[in-house]
Amino acid sequence: MTAVDPLASLPLSTVRVWDLPTRIFHWLLAVCVCASIASAWIGGNAMVWHFRLGYVVFTLLAFRLLWGIVGGHWSRFATFAYPPATTLRYLRGGGRPEEHHEVGHNPIGAFSVFGLLALLAAQVATGLFADDEISNTGPLIRFVTGETSLALTRWHKGYGQWLIIAMVVLHIAAILYYLLAKRRDLVRPMLHGDKQLTVAAPAARDNAATRLLAALLVGLCAGGVAWVVSLAG
Repeated sequence: MTAVDPLASLPLSTVRVWDLPTRIFHWLLAVCVCASIASAWIGGNAMVWHFRLGYVVFTLLAFRLLWGIVGGHWSRFATFAYPPATTLRYLRGGGRPEEHHEVGHNPIGAFSVFGLLALLAAQVATGLFADDEISNTGPLIRFVTGETSLALTRWHKGYGQWLIIAMVVLHIAAILYYLLAKRRDLVRPMLHGDKQLTVAAPAARDNAATRLLAALLVGLCAGGVAWVVSLAG
């Protein structure tokens, strides 16, 4: 006999999971990272855009750090910073209903998010001190020795870049797996923000006040990045 999902007959409710600032961050970051990698591969005059895109990614990462503290419920780091015991229980198929792994980021998804953010932060940081020994240098190169700059450049152009590409490929593969194997569309909720759920779950705040706060934080982060870049002298 075919197994029947006991939740299938429960009524669906619409819950706002991803607030607008989180969704804009997600798609802007995806576009900027892909364009940044492409511009680096093209080289030449495209490097001007590589730097600009890097500054945008810097701004986005700074914003996400703040939004992970004050943003919508499911965007806050505290919501998906799972302890090791919870992760192990999830891997063994023993997730608890109150943990709502099917709503926001599950432990594996959380690991992917934190890993990608950390890699991007390292990529931005190394890029600020990089030197391609042709015509392009990071804005903070004068603060490190030539040897240090070359070491950071090797990471930026080598391991760092390929680790990010690998994470992006794994991210896309996970989306396809959930879509094809589990019949769960992870893309659509990141477009309109809502999920159809059969369980009671808190909704993320997503109103004019939170969006204004996000805009103010983006402005603050952009100003901070501009200040860092201005240190080039």
